[in-house]
Amino acid sequence: MINLSQDSYFTGIAEKITSSGRYPSLKQWTQHAHVSTYSHSVWVAMLAYKMAKKLHLKADYPSLIRGSLLHDYYLYDWHDKNKGFRGHGFKHPAISLQRASEDYSLNDIERDMIKKHMFPLTPFPPRYTESVCLCLCDKVVSVLEILRLLKE
Repeated sequence: MINLSQDSYFTGIAEKITSSGRYPSLKQWTQHAHVSTYSHSVWVAMLAYKMAKKLHLKADYPSLIRGSLLHDYYLYDWHDKNKGFRGHGFKHPAISLQRASEDYSLNDIERDMIKKHMFPLTPFPPRYTESVCLCLCDKVVSVLEILRLLKE
């Protein structure tokens, strides 16, 4: 599994999410290739956090980490076409937002991040720096997973 202890600031915020709610269940579902939704979300959060720090972005770092961790909190196997998950790419941001709101208290930045991380597939552009950062990092990590350059 991914080592969260690489950065104590990141770890302190991430562990409050990854060890609570239904978050541990993300380990049972595949995101891309052979990477779990749990690992995918942690990879995305770590990249978004590191990129924002490296670029000295003026950002709400706790919200950036939390929103990134929760962006794919839809809680189902989207690969199972027999269960009616067609259109997953378009629908899962709203489902993730609903489920994350059930388990966590979210602020406006985190809600925007989750809802708009699939832009331009979803019609509304990200409103905050944190949302743009997530949108970009999610796509980078997804491509690396599909190419099998990132593994569980």
